[in-house]
Order: sequence, then C-alpha cells, then structure tokens
Amino acid sequence: MRAFAVALALFLCVQDLTAQDGRRGDDRAQRERMSDAERQRMREDMRDAYRDRNRSRERPRELSPQERDKLRQDIQDANRDLRRER
Repeated sequence: MRAFAVALALFLCVQDLTAQDGRRGDDRAQRERMSDAERQRMREDMRDAYRDRNRSRERPRELSPQERDKLRQDIQDANRDLRRER
C-alpha cells in the first residue's frame, strides 16, 4: 500500500513537471498574444485611467462668497443646536 502511494505521488509530480515545460500550451499562447493595435489600445486605456484618477485628486474648486456664507451659517446653526442638546 505504501509503495502504491509513493508511485502515485511520483506519477503526479512527473505529470506536473511535464505540464510546465511549455509544450502543451503553445497553441493557446499563440492565440492569446495581443496584436500591436490591442496593446496600444490597452496603453491608452491605462493612460486614461491614470489621468482620471489624478483629476479626482485635484484641489476642489473654491466656494463662491454666497456658498461660503451659507456654509458658515450652517456650521453656526449646527454648533448652536449641539450646545442646546447638552
């Protein structure tokens, strides 16, 4: 029984090693290679993604004087309400 287990383990190891030598997947690898046009399109897509990500990190726009006054009033009202709750 022990000999059978060892033989099975060796068989599985050898099978894994032969599968990794690259002979079995050559046809699939050739089909999966990207053309130059596909590669260029992927580069452009990645460039656009990085550009969009960097735009989102840009400084937010400045508030107009009316928006700033409204925000200040909202904060004062919220602080006033907090003091009343205590």
